[in-house]
Amino acid sequence: MRIGFIGLGIMGEAMCENIVKKSGKEVLVYDINEEQVKKLVDIGAKAAASNKEIGEKCDLIISMVPKSQHVKGVYSELLPVLTPGKILMDMSTIDPSVSRELSVLVKEKGCLMLDAPVVKSKPAAIKGELGIYVGGDKGAYERARPVLSCMGNNLIHMGDNGLGLVMKICHNMLVAQIQNGVNETIALAEKSGLSFDDVVTAISYGGGQNFYLDGKKNAIKNEDFTTAFSVENMNKDINIAINLSKELEIKLPGAENARRVYEGAMAMGLDKEDFSAAIKVIRDR
Repeated sequence: MRIGFIGLGIMGEAMCENIVKKSGKEVLVYDINEEQVKKLVDIGAKAAASNKEIGEKCDLIISMVPKSQHVKGVYSELLPVLTPGKILMDMSTIDPSVSRELSVLVKEKGCLMLDAPVVKSKPAAIKGELGIYVGGDKGAYERARPVLSCMGNNLIHMGDNGLGLVMKICHNMLVAQIQNGVNETIALAEKSGLSFDDVVTAISYGGGQNFYLDGKKNAIKNEDFTTAFSVENMNKDINIAINLSKELEIKLPGAENARRVYEGAMAMGLDKEDFSAAIKVIRDR
């Protein structure tokens, strides 16, 4: 099996590096940023000249790009050159309906598509400890599983095409609301004159203790919002969740509130900062 990897950004670079190091397979890589490609070539990958070349030469084709329109752009170059039997695995977080539409086009070429979005952030990607939610053909998932295992240690097949993405969107909708709850709690406590450190300690004594307070407390205290997962990406995901809720005719007032906060963070120019920086919106209000 020859593997192709398209998209070597914040997450993709580390994910691909683990495939190169662990899979024992030949890996072709492509990204519009030539410096990112060179980093992977330096550890044993081979550079492809285009998405088209990866589509022609690889048996398992992985993409990890930012948004639905980017995935559509990649697949517009892959689809014309596909030959039967290939597996395409998009690990981007995009609109599930877009992924389902592409899966139909892939199937028409005699190939199979998996949606396989990831959870956790860059440190887990570096360690190969991502969670990965997979939608699509179960047999294709089993064939791709050894490669998925290079990138993550928690893999779950969620069902048909698009359901991996639905699970990812549900997960990130919850994360957005938890972080917003953390930020509002800290803002209220600060305004009341409580010590930041005392607040964190006191919460740890009760049922309010949570991963996002424990993981982001230093960032918030020191106002060091170095990006692990950006405001821009969280804003994208919470908007996908709201769009999905409208399609399914279910009202999600908590998610709507979180969307207003993250859209506020975008308006403040915080798009490239870590999503916990949305506390600035709460403090500003």
